[in-house]
Amino acid sequence: MNLESKHDGGEKSAAVTSHRHDSPKKLKIALFTVSSSRYRDPNLDDDSGEIAKDLCQKAGHAFSHQIIDDSKPMVRLSLFKSLYENDCDATIFLGGTGLSPRDVTIEAVLPLIDKRLDGFGEIFRQLSYDSIGSAALMTRAIAGTIDSKLVYCLPGSPDAAKVGMDLVLKELPHAVFISKSKP
Repeated sequence: MNLESKHDGGEKSAAVTSHRHDSPKKLKIALFTVSSSRYRDPNLDDDSGEIAKDLCQKAGHAFSHQIIDDSKPMVRLSLFKSLYENDCDATIFLGGTGLSPRDVTIEAVLPLIDKRLDGFGEIFRQLSYDSIGSAALMTRAIAGTIDSKLVYCLPGSPDAAKVGMDLVLKELPHAVFISKSKP
């Protein structure tokens, strides 16, 4: 797969721009909708997955998408395959971040994270709060790295997918570049 392409980084401060890689590559992203109901019934709509795919395509990145069961083994298997078999730059989970007993994405991913990006969850919840109010407190959205590759866990609602993907994609090329930099 050819991973060379340009992207529009948008307006950035001089301090951030000076650290940007001059010729960002097309990133390889694995998208997973985590939903037991959609996994069991492929006829159900996956609006969040469609939003995420559309935004990745508009950003010019290569991506794959799969609906997986909301179970720790399935989330971890999908994560390991995306990181080590498919050599993805980033893995993004949509769903399984809430308070329900069946929401296990965070429990599956968090123990594997090498470096947490706490600011991601904080900013995501602030943006969500601005949109939906105090219900934003119930998301456990997280981000971090595993073996220098980015991993994001976003809520599964369409609005949250849009907010989260916009936030992820704005900084993803820079985050990938920094995470893979040699000391």
